[in-house]
Amino acid sequence: MSAYDDRPWLALYDGQPADYTLEHDSALDMFRAGVARDPSAIALRYFDGTVTRRQLDELSDALASGLLAHGFAAGDRLAVYLQNVPQFVIAMVATWKAGGVMVSINPMSRQRELSYLLKDSGATVLLSLETLYDEVGREVVPDTDVRLVLTTSELDFQTRADERLFKGLTRQRHEGTTDINELISAHRGQVPPPVQLGLDDVAFLTYTSGTTGVPKGAMNTHRNVVFTAQVYRDWMGLRPDGSIFGVAPLFHITGLIGHIAVSLLTPMPLVLAYRFEPQVVLDALREHRPTFTIGAITAFSALLNAPGFSKDDFSSFEVVYSGGAAISPTAEQGFLAATGRQVHNAYGLTETTSPMTVTPFGAPSPVDPTSGALSVGVPAPNTIVRIVGDDGNDVPLGEVGEIVAEGPQVVAGYWGKPDETAANLPGGALKSGDVGFMSPEGWVFIVDRKKDMINASGYKVWPREVEDVLAEHPAVREAAVVGVPDEKRGETVKAFVSLRPGTQTTPEELIAHCKERLAAYKYPRTVVLMEELPKTVTGKILRRELRT
Repeated sequence: MSAYDDRPWLALYDGQPADYTLEHDSALDMFRAGVARDPSAIALRYFDGTVTRRQLDELSDALASGLLAHGFAAGDRLAVYLQNVPQFVIAMVATWKAGGVMVSINPMSRQRELSYLLKDSGATVLLSLETLYDEVGREVVPDTDVRLVLTTSELDFQTRADERLFKGLTRQRHEGTTDINELISAHRGQVPPPVQLGLDDVAFLTYTSGTTGVPKGAMNTHRNVVFTAQVYRDWMGLRPDGSIFGVAPLFHITGLIGHIAVSLLTPMPLVLAYRFEPQVVLDALREHRPTFTIGAITAFSALLNAPGFSKDDFSSFEVVYSGGAAISPTAEQGFLAATGRQVHNAYGLTETTSPMTVTPFGAPSPVDPTSGALSVGVPAPNTIVRIVGDDGNDVPLGEVGEIVAEGPQVVAGYWGKPDETAANLPGGALKSGDVGFMSPEGWVFIVDRKKDMINASGYKVWPREVEDVLAEHPAVREAAVVGVPDEKRGETVKAFVSLRPGTQTTPEELIAHCKERLAAYKYPRTVVLMEELPKTVTGKILRRELRT
C-alpha cells in the first residue's frame, strides 16, 4: 500500500464525507427528484424569462416524445450546438428521457470541427442555434448521419433581446429544419414511455484532445454525473435557497456539472446569460443576485476589470470556485481584495467529469514555497490521486510526477477508441498528462504539463490541429505551434512557419487563414516567419526551443 492509498488528506476534510453512497440511479432520476421536491420552483432564469421545474419537466417530456416520433431510439446521440440558453438544459433532459446520449459541441466550432464531431459521435439529431446552422451547420449536415435538424433561437424564453448581444438578430427558418418550439408544441402533454437508465449508461459525450491531438469523446456516465454533482453540493455547501450563475460555457465539463447537474440535484435555479460578455454578466449579477458560481479565473479577471465594476457586484455570492485554468496566488489575492470573497481552487479534466481535487470550502489553498504554485485542493471523496514516475510507480510524497486519478468520476473510456482508452485509462485510472506533486498533508500542486497542450482562457488547444490548418495554406512548408504566456488568456497560441521556395505570404494572411477555419480560441495570435524550424537529427521539430 502506497502513501497515496493511505489518504493523508483525510484530516483536511473537516467533517465533510470521505466516502459516498450515490443517492440516485441516474442523472434523470436526480432531475425527477428535484421536480418532485418543489415543482413550482424556478429551474432556469434567462434575462427576464423563467422556467419552473414543472415546466422543464413538461417541455422535456414533449421534446422526448417528439424525438421518439422521429425515430430516435435508446442509445442514439443528440448533438447540442448551442450557447448558454435554456434549450440546452431542456434538450439534455429530453435526450435522457428518450434513452439517448447527449453530445456536447462547442458553439465556436467551425465546419471542419463540427463535421468531425458529428461523424465521430454518429449523432442522428442536431439541435443548433439558427445562426450557427446558417453559418456552419448547413454545409456539414448532409455528409453526416444526422436525420433530424432542430433549430432554435437565442431570442426564445426571454423578451429583453439585449442589444449588446442580439443587435440586428432576427428569427431565421432554414429549409430541411424543424423549429424546436414547433416540435414541442406538436407533442405537448405527451409523456414518453418509461426508460431505464443505469449508472453505467453514458449520459453525454464531451470531446477532449489527447496525446495524438485527435478529439476523443469522453463517455461521461450517469454515475460520473451523479457523483460529481454530490461532491459539488456537499463540499461547497450548496443549498436550494441559493442560485447558480452560469459563467462557464454549458458545453464544457465545468458547465455541464458545476452548473447544470448541480442545479438539477440541489435543486437550485440556474441563471444563464447567453455567452460571456462582461457588462451583460455584471448586469445579470446585479439583477439575479446568485450565490454560487465556478469558472475560469480569466473570466473573473475580465469582470473585475470591466467598466463600472464594484465590490457590491459580488456581494450576493457565498461560494466562488475557479476551474479550467491555472490560478496564481496573485490572482487569488487580487480577487479577494476586489470582491471580498475567497475564490477556491478545483482541478479536474473532461475525463474526470469535473473535479478530481477540491479545495475545502472556507479556507484558502496553500502556496508551495519552492514553485510558488497555488494548490488545486485535496482529492475528492472516494478518489485516489497518485503521483507516478515514468515507470508508472508512485513517487514519494513531495516529488514531481504525472498526476493519476481513480474514482467514481473517471469516465469509462473514449467513444469508439479502445486503443486510446487503454493508453490513457489503463485499468480505469486516468493518466492526466499534468505534472505535479502532493504534499505530505495531501495537498495537490500542478507545476507543469506533460503534454504540449495549450490552455487559452481555460480552453485547450492542441498544436497539431493548428499546424495542420496552417499546412493547408499553399505557401506553408512547415509549421510549429506553441503556447506562450499571455496576461489576459493565461496562454495564447503562437505559430512559427517556414515557407515553400518561391512563395510569399504575410503573418496577417496566415492568421486570417486560420481564423476562418478554427474556433476563435484556437487560431494563432502571432505568426513568426523563419527560414528553418529547429529540428532534431531525425527531423522532429523542437517545439521546446521555440518557446524560449
